[in-house]
Amino acid sequence: MRWIVLLAALAMPVVAWLSQSGQFGPTNGAISDRYPTLLVAAGYAFSIWGVIFLLDVVFGLWQLRRRVPDANAGVRGWAAAGFALTAVWMPVFSQQAFLPALAIIWGALLCLAVSAVKAAPLTATAGQRAFAAYPLALHAGWLSMAAFLNTAQVIVAYRWLDTGNMLPWSLVLLGLATLLAWCMNLLLRGHYAYPVAVIWALVGVYVKQSGWRLPGAETIAPLALGIAALLFLQTLMLRARAWRAPRAIVVAEHRYRR
Repeated sequence: MRWIVLLAALAMPVVAWLSQSGQFGPTNGAISDRYPTLLVAAGYAFSIWGVIFLLDVVFGLWQLRRRVPDANAGVRGWAAAGFALTAVWMPVFSQQAFLPALAIIWGALLCLAVSAVKAAPLTATAGQRAFAAYPLALHAGWLSMAAFLNTAQVIVAYRWLDTGNMLPWSLVLLGLATLLAWCMNLLLRGHYAYPVAVIWALVGVYVKQSGWRLPGAETIAPLALGIAALLFLQTLMLRARAWRAPRAIVVAEHRYRR
């Protein structure tokens, strides 16, 4: 399983390069432009994939070491599946097989969310936090928004809902994305990497929608920025609680010994 994780991590940037070179069909950006939505982020925001791929490869290399905590045995399967699904999504989306692509990205999100939580227990070592929890949480954070963006594009592509007035259902999707991010942030106790990815995506949505002419963009833009600010505040509160917890444990142990 160790080598499978590494190979899956290495597959993502390779497939991404082929996809962006047009080897599988139109690029993801070109397809997204065909189906504009109120949840799409500015183009620069997608550069985070480079950081995600790099850190995932670092995780793949780190977990090869025999001295890695046994706790990562429960992480590897989920991470490998999430990496593989992320890689598969790119050519499937380029082929405009939208429904399979939608199922794949939600499956990838599930796998990366589970692996991120499993990689960040309270007892995690510094090495595990740096080389496992951070890469997986960053990947999960970005997918937490990307999955809803993909959902919006599928809705537009198949015209399942009103494409002339996308604001009502876009608000529902944005609300669900906010709820997911809020709950994941709680599970990860404000682990920095997860909210950083989500906030990066939300700011990208704000930038894109601020200059967008779609009806409703003027509502979505400030709302995305407000949600990013609330997530930032939640993270500060969760980190403050996490910093106090070890001190409370130390005090309790000191009193017990006395």
